[in-house]
Amino acid sequence: MSVETPAYELRDHRVLPHDEWVEVRKELLAKEKEFTRARDALSQARRDLPWERVEKDYVFDGPDGKESLADLFAGSSQLIVYHFMFDPGEDEGCAHCSLWADTFDGIPVHLKALDAAFVAISSAPLAKLEAYEKRMGWHFKWLSSFENDFKRDFGAQFTQQEVDEKRAFFNYTVQDPYDTQREGISVFYKDGDGTIYHTYSTFARGIDIVNGAYNFIDMTPKGRDEGEIPQRWVRRHDEYPG
Repeated sequence: MSVETPAYELRDHRVLPHDEWVEVRKELLAKEKEFTRARDALSQARRDLPWERVEKDYVFDGPDGKESLADLFAGSSQLIVYHFMFDPGEDEGCAHCSLWADTFDGIPVHLKALDAAFVAISSAPLAKLEAYEKRMGWHFKWLSSFENDFKRDFGAQFTQQEVDEKRAFFNYTVQDPYDTQREGISVFYKDGDGTIYHTYSTFARGIDIVNGAYNFIDMTPKGRDEGEIPQRWVRRHDEYPG
């Protein structure tokens, strides 16, 4: 499978002597610091959000057998769930979610040190997840919600009718969900009594911040170079030529 030709080439870009370049760079640095402070404030506002109690019991199929949502905390009080797009009727997970997932293996041990567990959850049956996981060479914990409504209840799964009618409640507004499966991240907290709370979820561009490839490429001269079709270049890591 070939990768499409880049959308443009860089021509006639502004070039400065070093001393002048440093001054312009310092101007941008001031804006970057302003953005960092704004992001810190946004992160605090996210932590300050009210919570909602999780009233339903969910049981998942995973590498350790049947596990409840409470089990997934694995001794931590916080749980981060990546909603991985994998339709039960497909044999491969979403190529775009696979780009995100390529960075997951090294994360859980560090999150555990900060009292947070991490898992991915998909709608496809466990056997399909395990086959695809083996192909991709991943080792993070990945569970199936095939027999429950977890992904739908937390805004990452839709009916075919909703897709056909281009009308569903996605990302906190009524809009076209585009697919029965959508990407997202949900966060939960479990108190000392075992009560579980949903503290935060984000979807669509809200998950960009955890994509290391995008954050690196945003530093380059050409940036994402995606034209009018976001992620048009993305392939599973074993599908790029060469």
